Amino acid sequence: MSKTKESIFDYQLFKRLFEYIKPYKGVFMGLIVLVVLLAIFSSATPYITKDAIDDSITNKDTKNFLFYMVLMLGVLVLQTVFQLLFIYYAAWLGQNLVMDVRVKLFDHLLKFKMKYYDNSSVGVLITRAVTDMERIADIFGQGLFMIVRDLLTMAVVFAVMVYINVKLSLIVFAMLPILLYATRVFQKYMKKAFEEVRTEVSNLNSFVQERLTGMKILQLFTRETVEYEKFKTINERHKKGWLKTVWYNSIFFPIADLASSVTIGLVAWYGGLNVVFDGTNVSQGDLVAFIMFVPMLFRPLRQIADKFNTLQMGMVAATRVFKVLDTTSQIDDHGLIEADGFKGEIKFNNVYFNYVEDEDVLKGISFNVNVGETVAIVGATGAGKSTIINLLNRFYEIKGGTISIDGVDIKEVTLASLRTQIAVVLQDVFLFADTIMSNITLNHPEISEEQVYQAAKDIGIHDFIMSLPNGYHYNVKERGAMLSSGQRQLISFLRAYVTNPSILVLDEATSSVDSYSEQLIQNATDKITKGRTSIVIAHRLATVKKADNIIVMDAGEIVEQGTHNELLSKENGYYKNLYEVQFLQEEAV
Repeated sequence: MSKTKESIFDYQLFKRLFEYIKPYKGVFMGLIVLVVLLAIFSSATPYITKDAIDDSITNKDTKNFLFYMVLMLGVLVLQTVFQLLFIYYAAWLGQNLVMDVRVKLFDHLLKFKMKYYDNSSVGVLITRAVTDMERIADIFGQGLFMIVRDLLTMAVVFAVMVYINVKLSLIVFAMLPILLYATRVFQKYMKKAFEEVRTEVSNLNSFVQERLTGMKILQLFTRETVEYEKFKTINERHKKGWLKTVWYNSIFFPIADLASSVTIGLVAWYGGLNVVFDGTNVSQGDLVAFIMFVPMLFRPLRQIADKFNTLQMGMVAATRVFKVLDTTSQIDDHGLIEADGFKGEIKFNNVYFNYVEDEDVLKGISFNVNVGETVAIVGATGAGKSTIINLLNRFYEIKGGTISIDGVDIKEVTLASLRTQIAVVLQDVFLFADTIMSNITLNHPEISEEQVYQAAKDIGIHDFIMSLPNGYHYNVKERGAMLSSGQRQLISFLRAYVTNPSILVLDEATSSVDSYSEQLIQNATDKITKGRTSIVIAHRLATVKKADNIIVMDAGEIVEQGTHNELLSKENGYYKNLYEVQFLQEEAV
């Protein structure tokens, strides 16, 4: 186990969190002042009560007694105001700090390589960005400042008790070591328990998120019972994790209450005897003040342990969030060239790539795409066709070789400007739970609604969109659930076309759409590829026939290249066999 996990309080973690407090330094200093004032005012009421009893009640002086009551009322009013300001601004600081951390985390996630998401659970990342963030906010809103306030309160109460009566103070302090030891043991075990709880919360979130997303598959294959049992198992682990924290609480807090009650009893016994039989060592006011002071000394210690639970949860959450922030999984973006438009000449030169170490997906492939050409890439599943799209957009880093556009290595071009010039229509279309207009423009400020209307008319899908309720402002719901697969594909074509890209990459997906949508998609394909460098992962015969060049891939290598007619003329050629097995069947249908 690391030193960080063994320690109860991680100072380095807090030092890092305090970096985010700098913009709110004024509020932070104000909270420190409020903490000091609350600690001082907390001891004022028992002390005023002591003086009121000794100076007024014992001597039956009603005039001074009224003064003490007015003074106590003033102290209580000020204490209430300070408490209100303290609670509000502690929470305010926590929420503002978390807002900044969450924004930084999301910005960090936006720049990760696709490989990071290939190996990460979406549910866990959601937990980091949402649930864990709230726990970090609690560090300041309900944890740290509360603990500091309670510690200062104890210190002030301690000093005032010694000032009033040393002997009674010794009785009280004799019980403190027992409670302090119990508190330390409690904190140690609670930290371990909360680490377990956070792990199980992440597992639970991940499981639920994946099952809700894939609910159709579960129901199609009647896996409801199996998944229900899995969920019960995960939920049981989650419950056990929380019950550990409940068990530790149920042991510690009764011990703390018992220690406080025993101490009050000892103070009352010793002080009462002195008041009755002596009256010199302990006054009536001393006795009453100490009976009030004991809960004020022991309750903060009990509250510190309680708030420490919150602090521990926040620290565990912060550790997990910072682990993501410390992950370096970004594509190197050191290019100096700002691409404001490509001619469209693409060259892959001896490119090697793998998703998993020592398992090459591309094995030294080389090919050229001339300006304005449409190149189709065909091959069996797993041949490496989609990988080419990913590499052209630099979603992944290549292992060897070079990829260039217009003679410039794409690594020398800034990432944003590179991707701005390349539009991709993927086979698996993703639409956000928003309007069609927002899904087309992705809220790009330079794309007007008029441009979208014209682009839709150009590729022949304006009438289809207008036939939907509210037209371009129709909300397609999560993942475009309100549209058919063909309709979603049409929206993705328009999304690519409206950006006016220099290079177009299409992963055609017309095999599972109706004939009407297929015809619209084919017309859209012809329109947006005209006069523009295009790479098409071909699934349909029509696109392959029209391509200027066809690249045939198998197991990460290019096995053939040429036009449709050239490749068909090769006796026992790979493409010819593929054509006869797959494409002739489609043509016959």
